[in-house]
Amino acid sequence: MSSGPINSKEGKVLHPDLLNENLKKTQYAVRGELFLKAEELRQAGREIIITNVGNPHQLGAKPLTFTRQVISLCAAPFLLDHPEAAKIFAPDAIARAKELHKAFNGGVGAYQDSRGNTHVRAEVAKFIEDRDGVGPADPNHIFLTDGASPAVRLCLNSILRNENDGILVPIPQYPLYSASIQLLGGTLVPYMLDEDKNWAMDMASLQAAVKQARADGKAVRGLVFINPGNPTGQCLSYDNLKELIKFAYDEKIVLMADEVYQENIYQDERPFVSARKVMKEMGEPYASGVELLSFHTVSKVNVSGVELLSFHTVSKGTGGECGLRGGYVEMNNIHPKTVEELYKICSINLSPNGVGQVAMSCLVNPPKPGSPSFEQHKQEREAELASLRRRARMVTDGFNALEDVSCTFTEGAMYSFPQLKLPAKAIAAAKAAGKAPDVFYCLRLLEETGISTVPGSGFGQAEGTFHLRTTILPREEKMAEFVSKFRDFHEKFLKQYK
Repeated sequence: MSSGPINSKEGKVLHPDLLNENLKKTQYAVRGELFLKAEELRQAGREIIITNVGNPHQLGAKPLTFTRQVISLCAAPFLLDHPEAAKIFAPDAIARAKELHKAFNGGVGAYQDSRGNTHVRAEVAKFIEDRDGVGPADPNHIFLTDGASPAVRLCLNSILRNENDGILVPIPQYPLYSASIQLLGGTLVPYMLDEDKNWAMDMASLQAAVKQARADGKAVRGLVFINPGNPTGQCLSYDNLKELIKFAYDEKIVLMADEVYQENIYQDERPFVSARKVMKEMGEPYASGVELLSFHTVSKVNVSGVELLSFHTVSKGTGGECGLRGGYVEMNNIHPKTVEELYKICSINLSPNGVGQVAMSCLVNPPKPGSPSFEQHKQEREAELASLRRRARMVTDGFNALEDVSCTFTEGAMYSFPQLKLPAKAIAAAKAAGKAPDVFYCLRLLEETGISTVPGSGFGQAEGTFHLRTTILPREEKMAEFVSKFRDFHEKFLKQYK
């Protein structure tokens, strides 16, 4: 008999007690206890108002016509020259599909470059250049991925070497980050957003978090920020981004800019501006990592620049194509040899999926003014954004009209994150039930109204505060029902426990 490590238990190698410990510790609140309970109720015949996850099409959003026409033709290339195709598909959609079918050299069913199709990466680079107006982007430093989440995990995997490596993550945060950092064996270093200032970036909290982590022996190597915010819905200002970039340069930390909601803006005071644009406009030593001439020494000095990883996806915005799984990461000031190492890792998966790459092409290169599809595409986008803006106001106002609930306005993204001031009796009842107070509240809400939300504890929150996250994605008539049902439940809950 072997005296080595235990390899099986009860006849099972994959016994729960013998799994990777990081896997067992990983939690993902968006599809956690509340989601499973909602599914149980739905399968039992209950109508569920699903607001726990940002999944627009599930809640009635319509795909953008141009995108789906191009995808349909790329997926069925025998239609490209069919005599009836022109009666169904717009001529510019047919032209784009032909262009992509040729560029994909075998169509969407063929493997592509492990970074994604060369033609689509060039389109992404042109989109970034036009968006920011600060010079060209390098297609070879743009990797297409199956949604933004795999791009995030790819980059985290390159940054985290062991449990002593830390990633600064905003609290509240999107649990993709906490789950991925745990799974990869690193350390999450939390920094608090300021709820009293509309979830603003708090540089003092960032500095204190770095100082404490280093005192604890951690090497802080990355900093995540989400703009517009998930779950908080705030939009960072130009000055906020300047502070972040300077902080990252001073502390020698990689910036991870989660910018997947850049189209989802519901106010006019702070339009979206990318971290890349701000970094480039700040100039050296932040912008480029090139060698500069020193006037003091009359010699060249090396400037490292800010290492910046920026993420985008087809899942959000007005397209909402979550199921197509298309995303990208753009790398600025990343060492060329590191880019090569990341390319090697991507090659293990051979290539990102073809349909997601076509969707990305349509996102970054939409119909141009004067083209046959332009007016319809423009109207579809503007109508959806206007509706989302109304829903953001409807939900925020609904929460703020309730006793012991406060909610900052959803400036962007797809979520509201109200704070609940729960009565002491409710907190005691939650403890008796073995639940966190916000979980207790959200479970009661689900069971009594069919509204599926996510407790704030799944995202992180200041000690002694309780929140929940809801999307603003149900259509307007269903959103009005949400507000009404939530109000009735909350009043009943307070009456019972206050």
